[in-house]
Amino acid sequence: MTQRVMVAYATKYGSTAEIAEVVAATLRNEGIDAEAAPASKVTDIGPYSAVILGSALYMGRWLRDARRFVRRHQRALRERAVWVFSSGPLDPSASERDIGPVPSAGRAMCRIHAREHVTFGGRLEAGAKGRVARMILEEDRGGDFRDFDAITTWATATAAEIKALREGS
Repeated sequence: MTQRVMVAYATKYGSTAEIAEVVAATLRNEGIDAEAAPASKVTDIGPYSAVILGSALYMGRWLRDARRFVRRHQRALRERAVWVFSSGPLDPSASERDIGPVPSAGRAMCRIHAREHVTFGGRLEAGAKGRVARMILEEDRGGDFRDFDAITTWATATAAEIKALREGS
């Protein structure tokens, strides 16, 4: 039986969507049927045996679409293996050390019994809209801090865990 995985994400400027697409592509390269989709568009996780949920961090919180996804699918998520990731630090800190989940992500993890959380660096580039984004860019703190090698390594390890779950059942 083929393992199907949903990689749902909440993104503000597209950076987290790109991370989710890399995660899904890595899972597919490892022989797992995976698709990435915006959390707000996922209506049914019934066909999936596992879920990876990612959210951008904005003002120290997970985005509303990720939090709503957890509330909307809480019962079904508890019946599946779930991993979560956050993206957002606009500095190299996520590549230098493990950064735990922000409180909103931690609460979500508890509700759905998520297996693991990882934080990846974020991206904020010129042209981003919003007062906070403009302030960050004016302070010259923008840039792309995503580490795609680390993202691929994490997704590959997660794929191995998903395969082990299948073999154990």
